[in-house]
Amino acid sequence: MLAVPSSSSMATAVLIAAVVGGGVLLLMRRLFPRQKPVKLLRYPAGVMGGKTVIVTGANSGIGKALAGELLKLHARVIMACRDLRSAEDAARDIRREARSDQGEVVVKHLDLASLRSVRKFCEEVNKEESRVDVLINNAGIYQCPYSKTEDGFEIQLGVNHLGHFLLTHLLLDRLKASAPSRIIVVSSKLYKYGHINFDDLNSERSYNKAFCYSQSKLANLLFTLQLAHQLQGTGVTVNALTPGIVRTRLGRHVQIPLLAKPLFHLASLLFFKSPLEGAQTPLYLACSQEVEGVSGKCFADCEEEELMDKATDEQAAKSLWDMSRRMVGLTD
Repeated sequence: MLAVPSSSSMATAVLIAAVVGGGVLLLMRRLFPRQKPVKLLRYPAGVMGGKTVIVTGANSGIGKALAGELLKLHARVIMACRDLRSAEDAARDIRREARSDQGEVVVKHLDLASLRSVRKFCEEVNKEESRVDVLINNAGIYQCPYSKTEDGFEIQLGVNHLGHFLLTHLLLDRLKASAPSRIIVVSSKLYKYGHINFDDLNSERSYNKAFCYSQSKLANLLFTLQLAHQLQGTGVTVNALTPGIVRTRLGRHVQIPLLAKPLFHLASLLFFKSPLEGAQTPLYLACSQEVEGVSGKCFADCEEEELMDKATDEQAAKSLWDMSRRMVGLTD
C-alpha cells in the first residue's frame, strides 16, 4: 500500500515550498527590478499616412511590434530583414492584426553583416522609393560567440554599429529630400559597461562578448551625437533610445544553465517588458510632435534620458566617426 502523508508533513512541505518560492522571487526582483508601468501610446489612425518608414530587424521582437503599430497608423513600412522567410511570416502576422484599415508593408532583404547587402538595399530604396520619412536602426545581435562579418569586422560591432552607419549614410540624400524626417537609433543601457577601444576596435587581440556588445551600444550613442551635428540645418533629426529589458530573441546566444531556464522564463514574464511595451519609445520618436526638431538626444520610456559622460564625449564621437567611415569605405 502507498503511504499517505500525514497532515503535518504536508504542511511542512507546503511551508518549505513557500519559503523557497519566496526566496526565488526575491532573488528575481533583485536581478530583474520591475520596470515602471509602460503606457501604450495612442495616435490618430492616419498620423503616419503618406510616410515611408524603414525598420531594420522588423521580423521579431521590438521591430515586429513597432512595424505593426506603424502599419495601423497608415505608414508604408519597409521591413528590412536578413531572414526573408521569417520577415514574410511576420508581415502576414502584422497585416492580420492591423485588419483592413492599415498602411502598406514591404519586405526587403538586408544583411547588416554584409556591406555589399547594405549597399544593394540602399540602391533599391533610393531607386524605388520617392521618400523616406523615418529610418529606425533597430536590428541588433547580443553576446555572440566570436565571429566576423563578411567584411572582416567583429560581428557585434559590424551589425550593431558599422552596418547601420553605412545604411544611414547611403539613405541620407533621400531622408534630406523628405524633410522633415527622422532617424532613430536603438541603443541599450548596457552601453554603461563599455568603452570604445580605439586600439583594438575590431577585437583582434582579445574578445569578450559582453564588452563587445556594450562597446557597440556606446558606438550607437556616439554616432547619434556626431550625426546630429552633421545634420544641423537639414531638417533631418536623429535621436537614440534605450528600450529597457524586453522579452525578445536578442539573448538567444546567452548560455543559461538548464535548471535555471524555467526561473529565467518566469522572471521574463514577471519583470521584462513585452515587445509592444518595448516599442513605445521608438514609436514616440517616430510619430510624436513633441520631438519635432529635437536632435542628438537619448530617450527612455518616452522621456529624455541623461547619459554618462562617455556617451557625450565629442572627441570620441568624432574619432569613432572618422574611423567608421574608413572601415565601411566612405570617402569625401
